[in-house]
Amino acid sequence: MNTEITKNIRYIGVDDTDIDLFESQYIVPNGISYNSYLVEGERLAIMDTVDRRKAAEWWANLTVALSGRTPDYLVVQHLEPDHAGVIAEVMERYPELKIVASARAVQMLPQFFEDADFEGRTIAVCEGDTLDLGGRTLQFFLAPMVHWPEVMVTYDAVDKVVFSADGFGKFGALSHAEDWACEARRYYFNICGKYGPQVQALLRKLAGLDVAMICPLHGPVLTENLGYYIGLYNTWSKYEVETEGVFVAYASIHGGTAEAAYKMAEILKTKGVAKVSVADLSRDDMAEAVEDAFRMGRLVVAAASYDADVFPPMHDFLHHLKIKGFRNRRVGIIENGSWAPCAGKVMRSMLETMRDIEIVEPMVTIRSRMKRADIPALEALADAVLA
Repeated sequence: MNTEITKNIRYIGVDDTDIDLFESQYIVPNGISYNSYLVEGERLAIMDTVDRRKAAEWWANLTVALSGRTPDYLVVQHLEPDHAGVIAEVMERYPELKIVASARAVQMLPQFFEDADFEGRTIAVCEGDTLDLGGRTLQFFLAPMVHWPEVMVTYDAVDKVVFSADGFGKFGALSHAEDWACEARRYYFNICGKYGPQVQALLRKLAGLDVAMICPLHGPVLTENLGYYIGLYNTWSKYEVETEGVFVAYASIHGGTAEAAYKMAEILKTKGVAKVSVADLSRDDMAEAVEDAFRMGRLVVAAASYDADVFPPMHDFLHHLKIKGFRNRRVGIIENGSWAPCAGKVMRSMLETMRDIEIVEPMVTIRSRMKRADIPALEALADAVLA
């Protein structure tokens, strides 16, 4: 794809609709885009490359955009291979080109390209440094841990454009039209979710700039209603509640725990909860479950006991929440066990390692299958979750 973003900025990125798992773990049914841009002044700067999977398409786009000219700079905002896969080839094809990157990125470059000679080929920039393209100046702002330590973002004051690296990105190829927030949310909490304070630091930097457009490394260029996107990022990175409701996540072996989970969802709805989401952790997309847990203010976890522990899909879910920085939520627990219930103890111990998690009582224990006598306890747990 070779399209005009502004008179002097061209999109030269590519869609990847053949990929099955992004980062070998995230389901991307609508693919992913690897965004790259060409910024034109008297001198030319390529903004990031793409994954090697799509190198041939990217080269074709770059060639058309250059129209026989030679690029002067390659700005590397993020060294993750889906954005930096073609760096060595760019250096080889354009021997006079200089790589512009953060000092940390310059230090890390040889880790990815053993045979490339970076001597005299790099310009390490610090916070606020600028690059004069002739009639157009790029300014760089460090954004460590959004979501790698070497990340920086770039500001073009002429067109009021922020090149935001992985910030404001989303799953989904550009050729597939869809609502931004859904896949941007799933992307944020699974890619950047742990690093809320660092995202907050970046948002404070952006607040001092006159921004008319955001060009991320994944997903569409954002040109309208920027306050909406920035507002969501502010909510997400503060670990605040976006949607009032309850997320019920269950891990069931033979259906007994699932029945209790759906009964809990029914009870919550009868108590006036407008939004109740239920996920089967054995079958549903784990990344989407993580997204829903962060999105809502209340969580109920229901799981079967298994090998004197908890059924593994629930363990996996809680582990994902911990490493992504889950916090500031109220949680209820339902356990199931036919002879020695222990899932609740394990879930509680995992939740207690997370920041500012309020575990409410009573914890409900189901013996094999939910019975009428269990419903008052489920009612009491629902009341506690909603209190």
